[in-house]
Amino acid sequence: MLALPDSVPLALRTQAFVQAREAETIDVINGDTITADTDFQSPYLIKLLSSAPLSDHISYYFYAIFAEKGDNGSVIVEDAWFSHDDVFGSDVSLMLGQFQVSDLMFPRETRLTFQDFMVYRMAGLTYDRGTIFGYTAGPVDISLGLVNGNGISENYTINSPGYKRSDHLLDNNSGKSVFGRVGGDIAGVNLGLFGYSGTQKNATGMAGTDSGDRDTDKISYGVDLSGKFGDKTYWFAQFLQNDWDEFINVDTKYSWFGSFIGVDYIHSDRWAYSLLYNYADANDLKNTDTVYEGIDINSVTLSASYYFMRNVKGVIEVNLDLLDTVDKVGTYWTGHLTGENYALIGFDAAF
Repeated sequence: MLALPDSVPLALRTQAFVQAREAETIDVINGDTITADTDFQSPYLIKLLSSAPLSDHISYYFYAIFAEKGDNGSVIVEDAWFSHDDVFGSDVSLMLGQFQVSDLMFPRETRLTFQDFMVYRMAGLTYDRGTIFGYTAGPVDISLGLVNGNGISENYTINSPGYKRSDHLLDNNSGKSVFGRVGGDIAGVNLGLFGYSGTQKNATGMAGTDSGDRDTDKISYGVDLSGKFGDKTYWFAQFLQNDWDEFINVDTKYSWFGSFIGVDYIHSDRWAYSLLYNYADANDLKNTDTVYEGIDINSVTLSASYYFMRNVKGVIEVNLDLLDTVDKVGTYWTGHLTGENYALIGFDAAF
């Protein structure tokens, strides 16, 4: 009745970078700017990870961030879940906890580039709390999930009896967001169809930086593809359409599109090269005088990884911003005001 490893399964991951960049910190309200053409980003990230089987069918996984992007004052738990690979002998798998919705397509944590898969972040399809059911029907993989839909940072003290209780609400409304993916191999290409339907709070306040009290409909749907060229070249692509009804103004529908295309070339045991193209069109969110004009992106990233050891790699990366910068037009400093070109060098290690 007890299955434990001989030692506590723990791992560490650390990252440190030096970056020369064009992008700036701009206050959207008054336009105040902070610029650092060169930036020592060390430590960039420190993680503690743990995972292990608890029985023949149940496993757990979590990681905690001790430092990330200069925030050294708190510990944040992102991924944290239990899984069961055969619920009630039905061949249906179950995962419960915190996870990234986008992991159904391409896990951000395992990408080779420093640059992110940007559409997942901008569409709000990253970390959330909920459950995913999975089933394999011959060559087809089916996944269906439910999440709170409000991320993993909010919680509300129970005080309905008139005074606070020890328990908390982790959701901010009664509804749940539903999402799913159906995928399989077709002629050597992995093809997936994804859909997400839920709600999000409306954007309000100066430049849309505050969260309002209206629940607005949010729909995302798209296709993901991946495959191989030969034995060393791996390619992948994601295309995602997003519809945010009444997100800013009532009786107004806001639609926008985002995508990325990538290629990883594993040259040898030591060298790996990556090419990543990020594109998004803010579409109906343009000219709204909100920070959501910044969804626009058009960039190409070139990255090279050198593995000193299996668990220690050096990274050299260049990002080219192909999107023209714009001048301030409305009341606030929003839109693509500065370029996002950068050159980066650093280390990524685990133990």
